[in-house]
Amino acid sequence: MRAETQETRGTRGGRGVRARGRWWNRVLRWVRAVRSVRRDAGMVSAEYAVGLIAAVGFAGLLYQVMTSGGVQSALQSLVAKALHGSF
Repeated sequence: MRAETQETRGTRGGRGVRARGRWWNRVLRWVRAVRSVRRDAGMVSAEYAVGLIAAVGFAGLLYQVMTSGGVQSALQSLVAKALHGSF
């Protein structure tokens, strides 16, 4: 193990702490940029697919409810009251 003297303290391989810090910050920024691109690459299409499936399911359910006999007669009576009502 090397004894640390005032000249070698804070250095690694002949480079000072400041030089190593700038290099390391560049590496960290690059790693973060790569990770953020990878993480978001397929996420948008997956969200659209799930949203589309949910919308189609909701539209099908709404169609079934609106075309049922009870709802149709209630809507027709509501529209008839609105058209023939006094203001």
